[in-house]
Amino acid sequence: MISDFSIIFFWWLMLFLIGIIFLPLTGKIFNNFFDRGYAFSKILGILLISYFVWLSGSLKILSFSVPHIFLIILIFFLISLYLAFRNRKSLLPDLRSCWKIFLFEEILFFLCLAFWSFIRGFQPDINGLEKFMDFGFVNSLLRSQYFPPLDLWMSGKTINYYYFGHLVAAILTKISGINSAITYNLMIATIFSLAFSATFSLGANLMHFFSASKKFRVSVFAGFLSATLLTLGGNLHSLYWFLTHNFSFTGYWYPDATRFIVEKFGAMDNTIHEFPLYSFVVSDLHGHVSDIPFVLLFLAFLLSFFSSQFNLKLLLPALTLAVMYMTNSWDFPIYFMVLGLVILWKNYQEFGSTIKTFTNTLLFVVCTFFLAIFFSLPFHLHFSQIAQGIALVHAHTPLWMLPVLWGFPWWLIIIFLILKFLNLKTLKIDYKLQIINYKLFTSDIFILILISIATLLIIIPEFLYVKDIYIASYHRANTMFKLVYQSFMLYSIASGYIIVNVLTNLRNRILKFSLLASCFLLLSFVLAYPQFAINSYYGDLKNYQSLAGLKFLQSTNPDNLAVINWLNQNVTGQPTILEAVGDSYTEFNQISMATGLPTVEGWLVHEWLWRGSFDEPGKRASEVQLIYETQDLKTAETYLQKYQVKYVIVGNQEREKYKVSEDKFLKLGKIIFQSGNTKIYQID
Repeated sequence: MISDFSIIFFWWLMLFLIGIIFLPLTGKIFNNFFDRGYAFSKILGILLISYFVWLSGSLKILSFSVPHIFLIILIFFLISLYLAFRNRKSLLPDLRSCWKIFLFEEILFFLCLAFWSFIRGFQPDINGLEKFMDFGFVNSLLRSQYFPPLDLWMSGKTINYYYFGHLVAAILTKISGINSAITYNLMIATIFSLAFSATFSLGANLMHFFSASKKFRVSVFAGFLSATLLTLGGNLHSLYWFLTHNFSFTGYWYPDATRFIVEKFGAMDNTIHEFPLYSFVVSDLHGHVSDIPFVLLFLAFLLSFFSSQFNLKLLLPALTLAVMYMTNSWDFPIYFMVLGLVILWKNYQEFGSTIKTFTNTLLFVVCTFFLAIFFSLPFHLHFSQIAQGIALVHAHTPLWMLPVLWGFPWWLIIIFLILKFLNLKTLKIDYKLQIINYKLFTSDIFILILISIATLLIIIPEFLYVKDIYIASYHRANTMFKLVYQSFMLYSIASGYIIVNVLTNLRNRILKFSLLASCFLLLSFVLAYPQFAINSYYGDLKNYQSLAGLKFLQSTNPDNLAVINWLNQNVTGQPTILEAVGDSYTEFNQISMATGLPTVEGWLVHEWLWRGSFDEPGKRASEVQLIYETQDLKTAETYLQKYQVKYVIVGNQEREKYKVSEDKFLKLGKIIFQSGNTKIYQID
């Protein structure tokens, strides 16, 4: 860890400077937040920098290079200077009054960054699950001049997937100058720390705005609860295991908490119901993970609007929705619904039950929708839809399984709703109490919107699913996964507020103690999950390695590592390479993954999903086999020319998969690098 500390510190300093540059803009947007939105300044900066880098590269205005990234940062820096000068009368008092909370949130962010970087150092390997895909996307982007980037596993094609989150990683990699095999792990830690600090700010400001008590420590406690639950919380699967295994955790396997609704445990089909901590532990840099900070930023926009008369402009929510679509498309309709409900309530507050309420709401959401599509238009023009429509499910979740997964937030929500109902009844009794309760009830609408959407997302995959390539027993797995992931986040944000709100407003000591005891009991099982997951995946934190994500190849395939290093040092641009075709989730296609150089065909099932058909991936896989195995020089030359292959890799994986006829490559080119039995042939 000490050896990596300088890298972590430099990475933090870069993010800190991005946040400082965007602080004047953040403070203007979140001027009603007690921390002026400081925790969101980094996220807003990353979003705006990344978006304009992407837009300029998509329109071929600026190439994707370090000088051009810094040019965009410089433009925003000048805009921030202008805003700071224009608002100097209010800016200095804000700095004097808020510097302590700024410092607190910055220390919190740094500690979270260092903490998860430290965790990743015990198992930094970019290997397993979908890490090859995610790392490959980043490396392909790093070699790109313009967008969309080339598909590293289908040469001649562009990536037909949601790659904006990977672009963020590529941008931060470029401006930091750190090797991408290290920044991959730093990005996981960055998302963790952004998620914790942003959720803290969101939860604390919820309490600050809406609590009858304005005590700072109450808001801080609510923020910490929400942040801890969102980033480190699990579900009640641990309690279920404890009760059904003789009050013991012996044999507990942490992935079961995310694969509980499966045939193995008595369900009718197999589904996925992951949550952020599982994602941070296994560390796939996938879209649903990369989008967490942008989701929190979007909710912060809505909260700022909801809690004041601040006039929410169309541009920021529309731009954020556009970025969310390009990062993880499922989040677009989810948070578009949240936006619609927030706008509907604000219009209802102003105009009541009138036609104007509905027409104004409709106008706002329609304009926001089309603006979001416009902002992401270059992405849409190069993207073919992967989904194949919506259908009715042919399996349902056994009802007894749902409380295992959602029992903790549901218990809090039931208590919350009961107490709010009782509060409403007291409005007729005490005028002073009426003022307090009316204020609480009105403001609680924001929380009710979050928990309503979260609950709806759990219900939807019990009736509908989005069709894709997966077999019948997994037909609703992806739909459930992407929807309930957001349910977990929304419930977590609401839970901190609900717990503190209920406990600070209850007067009956016996009832308060009972609720506190029940919350503590359930929380202990929810927060036990990190111990099982982290210790299991990271080897009980006994052998710190480093943040170098490709170090595992030194022992498993050192020759491939030597080839990767040589190609990264000596080959510019993105010429096509040829390597063995691999099945998805295997260790094949290491060269293309770690260099960003496109191969003729890579992971088959992934390309099947992205292209909507197995025809092209299957054909290419057969032709790659033919190139390696044929002894006919003309046949090999024909297919090498067809795919414009410049470098052919012949190593252990190629020999394992094919009966390689190697002599022909010497006639078609020459060996330009060799490590052990692994060779790179350059084709003339």
